[in-house]
Amino acid sequence: MMEEERKTPEVKNFIEAFVEEDIGPGGQFEGLQVHTRFPPEPNGYLHIGHCKALCIDFGTAEKFGGITNLRMDDTNPAKEDAEYVEAIQDDIHWLGFDWGDRFYYGSDYFEKDYEYAVELIKKGLAYVCDLTPEQFREYRGDIGKPAISPYRDRSVEENLDLFERMKNGEFAEGTRTLRAKIDLASGNFNMRDPVIYRIRNINHHRQGTKWCIYPMYDFAHPIQDALEGITHSLCSLEFEAHRPLYDWVVSNVSIPYHKPRQIEFARLGIDHTVMSKRKLRLLVETGRVSGWDDPRMPTLCGLRRRGYTAHAIRDFCERIGVAKAASTVEYALLEHCLREDLNETAERTMAVLHPVKLIITNYPEGQSETFEVENNPVHPEQGTHSITFSREAWIEEEDFLETPIPKYKRMYPGNEVRLKGAYLVTATGCKKDENGKVVEVYAEYDPESRGGNPADGRKVKGATIHWVDAATAADAEVRLYENLFSDPQPDGPDKDFLECMNPNSLTVLRGCKIEAALLDEIKKYAAEGEARLKKTAPCYQFMRVGYFCMDNKDCTADHPVFNRSVLLKDSFKA
Repeated sequence: MMEEERKTPEVKNFIEAFVEEDIGPGGQFEGLQVHTRFPPEPNGYLHIGHCKALCIDFGTAEKFGGITNLRMDDTNPAKEDAEYVEAIQDDIHWLGFDWGDRFYYGSDYFEKDYEYAVELIKKGLAYVCDLTPEQFREYRGDIGKPAISPYRDRSVEENLDLFERMKNGEFAEGTRTLRAKIDLASGNFNMRDPVIYRIRNINHHRQGTKWCIYPMYDFAHPIQDALEGITHSLCSLEFEAHRPLYDWVVSNVSIPYHKPRQIEFARLGIDHTVMSKRKLRLLVETGRVSGWDDPRMPTLCGLRRRGYTAHAIRDFCERIGVAKAASTVEYALLEHCLREDLNETAERTMAVLHPVKLIITNYPEGQSETFEVENNPVHPEQGTHSITFSREAWIEEEDFLETPIPKYKRMYPGNEVRLKGAYLVTATGCKKDENGKVVEVYAEYDPESRGGNPADGRKVKGATIHWVDAATAADAEVRLYENLFSDPQPDGPDKDFLECMNPNSLTVLRGCKIEAALLDEIKKYAAEGEARLKKTAPCYQFMRVGYFCMDNKDCTADHPVFNRSVLLKDSFKA
């Protein structure tokens, strides 16, 4: 009798285990559909750290057949803007997630937030406090020392009157707040009568000047979750200490729905970068980067402009998993995921970044011929494309040495190499300028080696090098990107992250040579206009050089611009 095949148990992360327990028999959400939400604040562009939260929020719901809301947390009008709202939606769609018709704003709930604040006052669970911000810090207390508020025992009637006058704009900013009445001696400082409303005389991007008081996140967020029927409020680990306040709010206001469950996970940390919106905004506003979409930025629009694909980023988030303990991931893993994706999908082409003229002296002048080069050796079914060949070509300056060094297998006088897909050639000499720099390389070709295969079957010890036909090559600008920060931990203690910036994070090469066939693709891409900003540009493997994409802003038919996405070499050990 054959042994029964054993099934490998499905591995669940701790969030999925909690959700499964909650919706199972006897669970607090038994019989309900799993319902999550993603609540970004529209005060900047999404970055790779948000992508982890996106994958958890949307991915968890998808796994259990649930749904996800998108809600703009616009309760703090100081830095919020409609530009960010649109960009956030574009980035989420680019990643392949969708919220259907469940799109909301935190400001949609301002009336309800106010009603629930009044309800707390009537229950004796909230009061207006006159402490200034400086006094608030002074009276906050310490471990074993309770906080103090001289206004805690105001009557319900006085609090209702003062709160309405706050709403009506009778008081200056910073003079009064509304505080929840919980426990001034709590060991959790978030429960020491936290502020739930403050005065802000500032224009709101949607509400204008209708409101001059705004709810704090810790008050508004649990109410919004509950009103939307959220079952699981998944958030990063810094909100773990705020969970008792989250639960207190939904337990003490009369929302006629179930109470959501908050579950925390560790935020994503990546070396050689910062992911604070405040710091990223500073880089933009001080001109240290060209904008939020600068290809060196960890923003999704920046990564997209650099050539990162949605598949590579989601693969990265899947590999790092979901954990409770904070950790820092190597940027090399993100590059590894992109490299794996582009190896499968990127068309191969030839480009010369540091061009030197190669003259094949025994090739007939005026003659030209065509060769076929594979588009992707990983997928032969993708076919080939045509390249031209004539007497003159461009090669990389590093592919020729007049006097070779040990183990150098490229071009030098007397050494035979393959020109990719064309012929075998042997260097015979070179021409230098007045500074001793090689400007022309001379070689002879073997007419019987078309396609790079010698008729006599001899073994060629030299390397195979890439080239571009000088007669048909097009000029291009190529931008080489490296890490924005040279310090692996620019956010570390006692560090000024601006002083950790890498002065060599961008190198611009002009006069690079690309295959003429790319011009047709560039024209098609340029014709897409602004629509191209919302998707990854066509990506190519420049043979022997790396993976490159058209720049989604600056690349035009008259001025081709390519960004280096990632090198071919993979130093990451998966």
